[in-house]
This record gives sequence, C-alpha cells and structure tokens, in this order.
Amino acid sequence: MTTTLYFVRHCESHYVEGEERSRGISAKGEQDAMKIAELLQHIPIDVFISSPYARAIQTIQPLADFVNRPIHIYEDLRERQIGAFEGLSFQEAKRKLYADLHFSFPDGEPSRDAQRRAVAVLQELISKYEGQHIVIGTHGDIMTLMLNYFEPAYGFEFWTSTTMPDIYKLELQNMQLVRVDKLWHNE
Repeated sequence: MTTTLYFVRHCESHYVEGEERSRGISAKGEQDAMKIAELLQHIPIDVFISSPYARAIQTIQPLADFVNRPIHIYEDLRERQIGAFEGLSFQEAKRKLYADLHFSFPDGEPSRDAQRRAVAVLQELISKYEGQHIVIGTHGDIMTLMLNYFEPAYGFEFWTSTTMPDIYKLELQNMQLVRVDKLWHNE
C-alpha cells in the first residue's frame, strides 16, 4: 500500500532575531501559500501535519482551510538549531553539518539527532495513516534530513537547491521510498 507525503517547505519569512518560532510568512509568502492551496486542492488529502513554527503552519493553512481539515502540530518536526558557528558563513556552517552528521556547533543539534526525531514522527504517521495522503508543513533543513534518511544523496547540495516555498511529493511503501517528485516550480 502506498502512502503519499507532501513535504511543503514554508514560504518566504523574514528573519527576526529571537523569533524563530513565532515569525510568520511575508506578504509574498501569503500569496505563495494561496498558490500552494490552488496547486494541491484537488488531491485527496487525509491529514495535515506541521512543525510548531508559525511560518510552517501559515504556509499550509489556506489549503487546510480549503479542504476543511485541522493541522496537527508535532514538536519534533521543528527546525534544527544550528548553534553558534562564529567564523563561518551560514552556508559554510550548513555544509559542515551535512558533511558530518554527528557534528554539532555549541548549542546546536547534530544532523543525526534532528533526523532521528523527525523520522520517528514520519514512522508514526506512516503507521497511523498508511495508504493515505499526508501534507507536512516543514523547513528546508529538517526536510532535507528526512529525505536523507531514505536516500543519502539528499544532502547539502539538495538543501541549497530548495526554494521558499517548495513542495516534494514522496511515495512510500512500508517505509521504503519509491518515488520523489518536485511539485513547486517558481514562476
């Protein structure tokens, strides 16, 4: 039986120091969230799941409203905390984290730990909603780590190629990834 996941990376959100959880999407992000709803509205979506971060929830909210379904929040789908990476650019820090999945910066979370907590949620969801269509409001880094669990080729280069928003459709059979399709294409 095929379970279909739709990883929806959040829309544009302007960085605000100290507001990692509460910062929402921008005006452009709101427009893109409506486009996501239009793009996916004809899919028979059974359940909506999201990271607890406002930007992830706000990205899938118009679609959830359209199909009249609630969004279930999972704390373990939160974005990974990178920690203090002084002396490196953001890109260099991310590259280092993907090069060694066990490495972490001070006050940060190793890739392997973030991956384990997020994949545990996926395993629970796939067991509970086997054969159904699941939309997951997520983030670029944690989405990449979840994909990396199924296919190690998903790493730093993939992460750098993703956009805000982005949508990836995954088809799984018994927790085995059988297909990935990119559904979001920037205009």
